[in-house]
Amino acid sequence: MHLEILVEDQSGRQLVEHLIPKILGPYRSPHSWRLHHFHGVGRIPKDLEAEPDLKRRLLLDSLPKFFRGYAQMAEPPQVVVVVDVDDKNCTTFLADLQALAHTSAPDLRVLFRLAIEETEAWILGDLDALLEVYPKAKRGALDSYAQDAVCGTWEVLANALHPGGVAAIKKAGWPLPGQLKSTWAESIGPKMDPERNRSPSFRKFRDGLRRVAGATA
Repeated sequence: MHLEILVEDQSGRQLVEHLIPKILGPYRSPHSWRLHHFHGVGRIPKDLEAEPDLKRRLLLDSLPKFFRGYAQMAEPPQVVVVVDVDDKNCTTFLADLQALAHTSAPDLRVLFRLAIEETEAWILGDLDALLEVYPKAKRGALDSYAQDAVCGTWEVLANALHPGGVAAIKKAGWPLPGQLKSTWAESIGPKMDPERNRSPSFRKFRDGLRRVAGATA
């Protein structure tokens, strides 16, 4: 099976890119995939027929166009959309996403997977991997985190891993936050084990991916 996987930002793509072979097996053995990342989450457009702003390249704004394009392919792929919940209501947000997919391309196979609160929660779900790469991580910050809590997840990771914590990062300003998120995803992702991850939202991603690909969970 071929999967088209849409992720809202660069660091999310880097993390998912490391995890997919661990979940589905090596590329083309037998599954294949292609990842697309965007420049942020955006919002579900009111007019699903409107052309998205290609310069901004935001995930939710672009979904209707992507879905219509996939549906017109000779062999439409299985589509997987990974998106941060942030502070949204999970049930309402998922229902809105599913309605968007049904309206845009009713016959297209689409799996939505929500990272609660952010994909950094998936990194925090594997402390063995995190501590292997960052053995001097501040345990107080890590121990204060309740898995998949809506609490400012990337800030927890920042306080654990970066000198001066999130305050120093915010003082430095953009692009440091994005650069650090990419660094964490790129360094910790290869060490992560999908079978031991404690994040419920990651497990739903893992098991959902295997289910749609026909792999055994």
